[in-house]
Amino acid sequence: MKNLLIPLLISTLCLTQLNGCAPLVFGGMVAGANVIHDRRSTGAYVDDKEIKFKAISLRGGNPDISEKTNIDIAVYNQRILLTGQAPNRALSQAFAQQVAEIPRVRHVFNEIEITEEASWSDAVSDTYLTGKVKMALFDIDIEGFDPTRVFVTSSLSSVYLMGLLTQPEIDAVTEKVRHLEGVKRVVRLFERIQPTTE
Repeated sequence: MKNLLIPLLISTLCLTQLNGCAPLVFGGMVAGANVIHDRRSTGAYVDDKEIKFKAISLRGGNPDISEKTNIDIAVYNQRILLTGQAPNRALSQAFAQQVAEIPRVRHVFNEIEITEEASWSDAVSDTYLTGKVKMALFDIDIEGFDPTRVFVTSSLSSVYLMGLLTQPEIDAVTEKVRHLEGVKRVVRLFERIQPTTE
């Protein structure tokens, strides 16, 4: 019984506190629960997983990209967000163009910084900031708002926000995040939807 409770506890924490955490699959339990809470269609959710896998494969298969850049890839509702660092714009644009050609990709946001690779302390700070933002979203008091529907990632203290949100949700999330200590810039990449009765 103990062996069954541990995966359930981890998956529950992943869903309620840390959306976007590393994939944990226990008989499909986590993936199924994610889809229930997600506003993306099941097809879009599956597409996003496939698109990200292909983008990671492209990154790993290109020595110039894998060895000379520090590019992170996020995918939400068939839109790709590229963050991180590259030594020159040519590499940044070349990779953005490659991932744009992946089937079913609707748009690529190229937010790659042209600079030296971030330090270990920068990476730790960004990870901490992402977690801090995710936790702060649980303080938003809007009827029907689910903070796990907001995808959050950080790069060099810029916070990137994605998701399918209503305008009141977008406004509330933006207001909450922009006042957090350590946030230098908020980049809103939301897709606005009309309010529905849920």
